[in-house]
Amino acid sequence: MIEKMKMIHVVTTVSHKDEMLEGLRSLGLLHLAERKSANHFATEKFNDLAKTFSRLQDYMPDKKSKETTTPPPVLSDEAFKKMYKSAKEALKKKDSLSQELSAATAEIERLEPWGSFSPSDVRELKKQGIDLHFYRVGQTECEEIMQNESIKSIRLASVEKTDTLAVIGTLPPDIPATEFQLPEKGIDELRRDVEACKAEEAKCTEILKNTAVYENSFQAQILKAQNEENYSSASETAENDEQLVWISGYIPEVDLLTFKESAKKNCWAYAVSDVSPEDETIPTKLRYNSFTKLISPLYDMLGILPGYREADISLWFLIFFALFFAMIIGDGGYGMIFLIGAVILIAKTKQLSTPVFLLLILSISTVVWGAVTGTWFGMESAMKVPFLKSMVLPGFANYPQYFNVEATTQQNNIMKFSFTLGAMQMEIGSLLAVKKKLGEKDLSYVADIGWMLTIVGMYLLSLYLVIGESVAIGPVFVAIAIGFVLVVLFSGMAPGISFSDGVKAGLGGAFTSFLNTISCFGNVMSYIRLFAVGMAGLAISQSFNNMAAGMSSGPLIIAGALVVIIGHVINIVMCILSVVVHGVRLNVLEFSGQVGLEWTGIAYDPFKMNDKIKN
Repeated sequence: MIEKMKMIHVVTTVSHKDEMLEGLRSLGLLHLAERKSANHFATEKFNDLAKTFSRLQDYMPDKKSKETTTPPPVLSDEAFKKMYKSAKEALKKKDSLSQELSAATAEIERLEPWGSFSPSDVRELKKQGIDLHFYRVGQTECEEIMQNESIKSIRLASVEKTDTLAVIGTLPPDIPATEFQLPEKGIDELRRDVEACKAEEAKCTEILKNTAVYENSFQAQILKAQNEENYSSASETAENDEQLVWISGYIPEVDLLTFKESAKKNCWAYAVSDVSPEDETIPTKLRYNSFTKLISPLYDMLGILPGYREADISLWFLIFFALFFAMIIGDGGYGMIFLIGAVILIAKTKQLSTPVFLLLILSISTVVWGAVTGTWFGMESAMKVPFLKSMVLPGFANYPQYFNVEATTQQNNIMKFSFTLGAMQMEIGSLLAVKKKLGEKDLSYVADIGWMLTIVGMYLLSLYLVIGESVAIGPVFVAIAIGFVLVVLFSGMAPGISFSDGVKAGLGGAFTSFLNTISCFGNVMSYIRLFAVGMAGLAISQSFNNMAAGMSSGPLIIAGALVVIIGHVINIVMCILSVVVHGVRLNVLEFSGQVGLEWTGIAYDPFKMNDKIKN
């Protein structure tokens, strides 16, 4: 469920501002209503540390190497400051050397076709009155220049199949030619510079490698800088006049007593009020139970959160996601691989973390679905094993011939199951919307009842059109029509709006409601992807198995084993991507849209001393 929030205003004297902020940070409950930027120094310090640490990642020792030593202890502030200064200087010098190397290398590439020469000798000649210029010209122009007695020139070796000349003075502007710009240094000198730069670069690299081992020290300093930045932001956010300073924010209602005790202890003045109905910045704090907490890693990965006034669908999201995951992966063998991976993680870490627990649930659900459909690494031979065959539901069997079931019947059963899941999920979504609106005395809940009728109608229509199931089509269209009328008449209702104004608003959006009704049919139909993607995964695994079957004897058996292993790994990856694309979509779009959920939540982020770096 979503925690109820209270608006809190905390007041103290100007002279006790820091004590108030320190107390609120130690309390760790106040989500600031407004958060201004930290001062420039605090922001720059954090950004500089984070940027430097990021660059040092390239110089850290290989953690997989057997020679990796125990990391050194965390440095004191003074020792870190000295080491950090050295690392920044090395990075700056390395950047400068990199630019010099790049410029010298490019210059060497430009000069190489002209051969090794000394630019200083050419400049010395110029001091003696011999102003030499070098040109690249076409063959015709070269002959003209050589025959022109007024131009003193010497023909040189060709450069990249182009004629070249050394000319005393400059060529007349009417002669097309490309002048060679004399470099500051010759090739030999540039190569010596390159070697010197590489030697200096190696020294910098050594310094950076020695610095990079202090990863723990950097993380400690970055965390410290981030906390300083957060404190600075809170300090800038607090408002004041000549005598008083105050700051406002949100606190979960369940933590109100703890806050009041802290306020009394610290002698703060405060005011508590309900959040404003017009307030759009109220943070969302989800309270999970031991089961619904399993969905939190997925929420974090997707970066989604319901808004404060939206419904919490965590339980239903988890249940349906597990079902969708199982149907899309579709293979009990793959489920066993996930399950073994989860068990290994538990054994390795000696704990059952929330992400690993979620993996266990998803693995088990996939194994169950694989057992029900008789799918084990796409092998038909699995149905020759009595134990595996005994767990199959004949109507869902992916190898129906072993159960005297027609393939068309089996496919229709899976499609019907997919549509049924979709209709059930969307109906539950509408029920959740009705429940929420009843509590808010919002008459638009009647429109959601209309959607429930429409969903039933669209579900039966899908069975009729796709599977060819016998359905009384007349009552289906009547249900859809009644649902449409209810949606049009009541979708504009809201607390504080009169019935007549609500009806007018609903009629004004009648065309949109009509389009949404058509979209409802598409939403129900979209659940067929559970059948289609699952069958595609099975077909791919069968294809790789058949390819390997032709290599099952002689020296080709090794190649056959590689085909099977690589093929199934590719298929597993594709199935997981399909879960993200399709399984998540059905929850986040189709289901959430029926609930009226837009995932507009602002995460509850109280002002506190963090114990780990936040992204």
